[in-house]
Order: sequence, then structure tokens, then C-alpha cells
Amino acid sequence: MPRYRLTLEYDGTPFVGWQVQAVGVSVQGRLVEAIQKFSGETVDVRGAGRTDAGVHARGQVAHVNITRDWPTETVRDAVNFHLKPDPIAVLACETVGDDFDARHSAVARHYLYRIVVRRGTLALDRNRAWRVPHALDIGAMHAAAQKLVGRHDFTTFRAAGCQARSPVKTLDRLDVTGDGEEMRITASARSFLHHQVRSMAGSLKHVGEGRWSVNDMRAALEARDRAACGVIAPAAGLYLMRVDYVG
Repeated sequence: MPRYRLTLEYDGTPFVGWQVQAVGVSVQGRLVEAIQKFSGETVDVRGAGRTDAGVHARGQVAHVNITRDWPTETVRDAVNFHLKPDPIAVLACETVGDDFDARHSAVARHYLYRIVVRRGTLALDRNRAWRVPHALDIGAMHAAAQKLVGRHDFTTFRAAGCQARSPVKTLDRLDVTGDGEEMRITASARSFLHHQVRSMAGSLKHVGEGRWSVNDMRAALEARDRAACGVIAPAAGLYLMRVDYVG
């Protein structure tokens, strides 16, 4: 049975998240419906990251088994046709071996968090960035971010309902860049805890505002206590940018 790897882009605003839930429309659910409409099969679509409600993707990866051996271009175009008018697009489709798993075969995931600094409300970037009405210190935020890079117990930055077996993760990269008007927080790791990136982004905002020092970020990490975390940044500013695999 052929296995197809799909690279996806979506606006997470109208969805309850990636994963199918009891109530609401999910990205995963819409993909299942679209594939069923063109292939006649009920399939299981599995993604590399279970993005939350409102979180976007520019490079989500999923895999699906379909009984018939379809050309990859047909799968891509047919799924896109049946996804209309949902803001989901299959950017690429390729066949992969049975040992490929979108989630478990991933060796790195890359996220972007966008902050727009301005007094006025967002028009074009509504639901696509976190608007902060006052200036933030990018240098201090980046310095504080480096305190989180490496292998640590990230309990402080973990959602209360996180189902990961261990709070210990290795954060390969956490950079803060920007021009004062838009800030970009980029995070890379093999895997992340639930709400980890948004929790780190919210805490970095505290540093940028001068409410926390660089050392306060380190202290929050070492506290291993959810109560020590800053605010959780809104989902709208978060993007799953890319998922890496070996080969």
C-alpha cells in the first residue's frame, strides 16, 4: 500500500487545531474528508506536530496510506480541490517507504513566533501575530533566550495538561531578531512540550518590557514550576515552519 508524505500550509484561525476533536473542525479532519472524497477510502492522516487552535503552519508534514497507487501530482491537486474553501494547502506530495512516520521520523521541528510592535490594531496581520503596543528590548530578549538553549527540564514552560512522558527537552536554538517594528522568535528542537514555544515567547516579552532581567529567565527555568512562567503568548503568532528528516 503506497504511503504518501504531504507538506502542508494552513491558517489555523478557523480550526480547533491539527487533531480531530469531539467538537469543532480540525485540519486533520478536513484532510481525511478531502482524501476520502477523491479516493473513496477512509484513511488515517498523521501529522508531525499537533498544532493548537489558532496556530499556523508553513511546513507541517503528514503521512497517509492510500490503497491505490496514485501519481503524487494527482494526490496533491485532488486534495487541494476538495479542501476548498478551507485555508489549507498541500504544497508537495511524494511517496515514501513504510518506515516513514511524519511524527516519529522527524529529527527537528522549527517554529516561528511573530510579535508586531505598534499602537494601532492589526489589519493585514490580524490573527497572524501578537500586537504589543510598546517598544521591546530585542537585545535583552535574545540574551535571555540563550539561557534556555540546551538540555533542560522545561517544566516551567510546559502546559499543565501536557502528555509528554518527560519535561526534559533539548532546545537547539532560540533566537530573537527584528527591526523594532516586528520581532521574530525562532525555536528549533527535535520536539517540544505542549505550549513550550508560546510560554517561552510570553516570558521573553517580560524581559523585553524590563519586567524581568536576563537572570530572571534563568531563575524561571530552574524553578521547574509552572507558576514561575510569564504569560502564555497568543496562539495567533505561532507558526510551524519546517520539519526535518534524515535523508
